[in-house]
Amino acid sequence: MTDGQEKTLFARTLMNLVVIVVLAALIIAGWLFIAYQKFQSTPVTLASDTQSVDVAAGSSLQQLGASLHRQGIISSPRFFNILGRELNAARSLKVGEYVLRQGMTPRDVLMLMTEGKVVQHGLTLIEGHTFKEMLARIHDHPVIEATLQGLDDAAVMEQLGHPGEHPEGRFLADTYHFPRHTTDVEFLQRAYAAMQSELASAWEKRADGLPLNTPYEALILASIVEKETGKADERATIAGVFVRRLQKGMRLQTDPTVIYGLGDTFDGNLRRRDLVTDNPYNTYTRHGLPPTPIAMPGTAALLAVMQPADGDSLYFVSRGDGSHYFSATLREHELAVDKFQRGKRGITLPQEKNKQ
Repeated sequence: MTDGQEKTLFARTLMNLVVIVVLAALIIAGWLFIAYQKFQSTPVTLASDTQSVDVAAGSSLQQLGASLHRQGIISSPRFFNILGRELNAARSLKVGEYVLRQGMTPRDVLMLMTEGKVVQHGLTLIEGHTFKEMLARIHDHPVIEATLQGLDDAAVMEQLGHPGEHPEGRFLADTYHFPRHTTDVEFLQRAYAAMQSELASAWEKRADGLPLNTPYEALILASIVEKETGKADERATIAGVFVRRLQKGMRLQTDPTVIYGLGDTFDGNLRRRDLVTDNPYNTYTRHGLPPTPIAMPGTAALLAVMQPADGDSLYFVSRGDGSHYFSATLREHELAVDKFQRGKRGITLPQEKNKQ
């Protein structure tokens, strides 16, 4: 074989190899393209009808793909990353918890996570709870991250950005929704802002002539009304009693303030010695409002204080069923106490006579 023939054979062989390589590359590329398209359109694999997935702060697209692959949700982290780059998801992933559902494709998953449609959890702050009870409820929630545990009240308020403020009553009793990874600080800042807004709105609607000089004084009185109210329709009536007592310079003489002043020493039984032992929260020994709220009021209690019911009653006593008997005179009040609190029989109260 001549040199020319050898060169020709080598060229043909090289060309054939090139063709084979190109064909192989095209076949592989075609297979990858088909596989990629199939990956995009094939639903993810879930352990049940729904499955929660968490995107932690700082997670990259590659880390997310690897995590989903480890959980058996997607078949290819590489295809997931390619799809994510195609959708410009790398810089758009939102932190939070997501619920994947049967039938969702990888594209659906990425769209969900870039749109930030995270799971919203809920927690209701209950009217009448103290700050201590409220904080315990927040820290008991399974998805709220606790960062304030071990801090005293002053340190908590400093962390919230309100140093020097007493925390009691500063947070609105309401239902809040929030994503996983919400911290107790973030939750409390939101509830604080909600109370500020609600209090300002209620203050604008206040009746003329109220013996309240500031929104904070209204907040204090609203907390007392909240603790005294057993029936929602009595809030404005109870608020009216307290407003008239303040206007007349009478002591409020309300048990919940005394109980609050006793703190952790209160054993559930309020004794006469507790009523006569002076402290800043004892409204039997001191005139005017206590120095701070005694609990967390709701919107209805705020509005009741701003627009109390008209009337002449200055006293009320529990009937034992959640409702109260209201009296305009001390004599009638003492009869009501005898009947409803001391269980004396044969007493017909003036309002009951009127109904006969």
